[in-house]
Amino acid sequence: MAVTTEQIKALREETGAGVMDAKRALEAANGDTAKAKAILREQGIAAAAKRAERETSNGVVEAYIHAGGRIGVIVEVNCETDFVANTDDFRTLAKNVAMQVAAMNPVLVSKDDPDRAKHEGTDAEVCLLSQPFIRDSSKTIEQLVQDAVAKTGENVRVRRFSRFELGQ
Repeated sequence: MAVTTEQIKALREETGAGVMDAKRALEAANGDTAKAKAILREQGIAAAAKRAERETSNGVVEAYIHAGGRIGVIVEVNCETDFVANTDDFRTLAKNVAMQVAAMNPVLVSKDDPDRAKHEGTDAEVCLLSQPFIRDSSKTIEQLVQDAVAKTGENVRVRRFSRFELGQ
């Protein structure tokens, strides 16, 4: 099936993928945009694994206040360069992570945390990266971070967070 430039453009706008990556994914999916997105996501996950060891010494500290000032969250989200840290997509990721922490009250960043055994509950209850995203429950926070890795081409990591609630 021939892939049109409009399909490539639409897929690029939705995913942030390069022209040739979008074209190859659409060709492999026979023009099916949903399948092409899945192919790009798989490629992004593979690319994220390759980048996982890269140092993340830049990023942002994002603050979020919720419920009329009753809950406050501070998160540190890291990336490789200050260029990526200053993009709207990266800042949106940091804000979404902060909102997730405010809403779901996780205890740890990851299920790989050495303190995981000290906390009762499922990974989705205790670990931020394992939780379904509050705005789109079809994705976890880890998938949200992996999407950012695929889009930016850099290693992205949620390093730490603190949540404050009045009276607790």
